[in-house]
Amino acid sequence: MSINRLREQLKNLRMPGAGVKLDLRLSEARCNSLEHGDFLELLLQDELLHRAGNKIRSALKAAGFRNLKPLADFDWQFNPNLERKLFYELAGGEFIRQAQNILMVGPSGTGKTCLAQAIGFEAIKLGFTVIYRSIFDIVSHLQRFNALSDRNPEFERYLKADLLIIDDMGLKQLPEKAGELLFEIIFRRHELKSTIMTSNRPLDDWGKLIGDVPTAGAILDRFLQQARLIPFKGKTGRPHFGRQGQAGPTANDALLDAAAAARLDHAEGGSL
Repeated sequence: MSINRLREQLKNLRMPGAGVKLDLRLSEARCNSLEHGDFLELLLQDELLHRAGNKIRSALKAAGFRNLKPLADFDWQFNPNLERKLFYELAGGEFIRQAQNILMVGPSGTGKTCLAQAIGFEAIKLGFTVIYRSIFDIVSHLQRFNALSDRNPEFERYLKADLLIIDDMGLKQLPEKAGELLFEIIFRRHELKSTIMTSNRPLDDWGKLIGDVPTAGAILDRFLQQARLIPFKGKTGRPHFGRQGQAGPTANDALLDAAAAARLDHAEGGSL
């Protein structure tokens, strides 16, 4: 069979990853006298990595991360009060499997947003669905679609995500009925899905921020039943990272390839 014919068949089978690497694998097979089975295994591995990479890209786009950087690039010297071991433990995803929540509380610029998103990125690599939004984006989005009127698909997305990251609680006072929307999300996800929330204000201030003290109390009561509270201390600043680049839809290929390989390894080790 000619190479062109083989490439055409790979195209018909919708295996673009294998098609891109075909010439390389053929050359490798000739140089190393690979058995047919070894050659086919390498070609199929190329296709699987390509598909895993596409899933990562799609999941990152759906997540909506903002200036995401991977956990491995976080500069822990930026805030020595942070316990590195804890965040790598969270990156393993067990709290998501247990439908537990995380509440990160502390001053702005101490690393909450960066680390929450980094954990979200690791969750995507493990095969979980993740949504990252600021509290203001969630509230304005749901108010615009009148989400609580019926079974609204926009509202359902927030309920079904394996991990929902709600950022910037306390940055400013929320609009009217924000408490009602937030309570419904927390209530419906309780003991079913995991949520990470970040806040730069003490929990006692949530009633003022929401404009409804009883609702704020109900939200915290339900959320904290299955939550780990992580205090953030230190001087206000901005985290630094060891390498440049953004792990989002425009991430460099090396980072995405590593993420795809990690996701593929996890899938081969067993489904979630």
